[in-house]
Amino acid sequence: MTDPLVLPPLRRPDAHKGDAGRVLLIAGSRGMAGAAALAARGALRAGAGLVTVAIPEPIEPVLATKLDCAMTIPLPAAPPGVIAAEALSAALERATAADVVGAGPGMGTAPETRAFLVGLLGALRRPLVLDADGLNLASLGALDFLAGYALPKILTPHPGEMSRLLGTTTRDVQADRPGAAVEAARRFAAVVVLKGANTVVTDGHAVHINRTGNPGMATGGSGDVLTGVITALLAQRMEPLAAARLGAHVHGLAGDLAAAAKGPISMTAADLVDHLPAAFLALETAS
Repeated sequence: MTDPLVLPPLRRPDAHKGDAGRVLLIAGSRGMAGAAALAARGALRAGAGLVTVAIPEPIEPVLATKLDCAMTIPLPAAPPGVIAAEALSAALERATAADVVGAGPGMGTAPETRAFLVGLLGALRRPLVLDADGLNLASLGALDFLAGYALPKILTPHPGEMSRLLGTTTRDVQADRPGAAVEAARRFAAVVVLKGANTVVTDGHAVHINRTGNPGMATGGSGDVLTGVITALLAQRMEPLAAARLGAHVHGLAGDLAAAAKGPISMTAADLVDHLPAAFLALETAS
């Protein structure tokens, strides 16, 4: 029997925004402001009380115009508009006010940004959700730093990113998705969310297969929304495995609702964000 999903803690009548979780997202590069925006919107719709997005300085004004309900901060940038290694101190300073840090969407894989990530993994003292280019950067010589990160962490790779983390092929990952996810969870002492049809969520011991979602979600930005959702749930003091399971489920459920409304051909990642409220409401009603 599959363990039931756990929902975020109920908010007290006198709750304030800080009680709902403070999220810092480190994301974006030139041409990839949308990834940061989608992650931020996902975090907001998943209940985070405060969301701040740290992004390379040249594109911070672009992101600020896309987000009404999140704060943005500019980080020192290196050509061609990526997070520079020298941005580490500013990011760590802002992380002190956050409950959880999510990193990776749209960051790119420039050497400067890899140096930034190595420093982040060595110095950050907050629970971490790592996705997308954050995982690709870790694969480029920072896997020991990732394995040594001692605080709770959730990794959300797609099969290609998983193959780079494990030093294998995408074909091998897809041939045994639960096995690959368990191996990564144990190697990196993390909760792993292996994305794709029948997303696998595991802490290296318990293995859960997510059954929500549909092929219409195979569109750019879907994973960025998931990063925001899981980061927000973790910031609401959920246990990492429970946050990852619920995040995968509600993300897929929002996709199913979007497919019913829009059709799988015309769906975009923004449609997932727009249907998150209905997905959460359905879970709350069912519970």
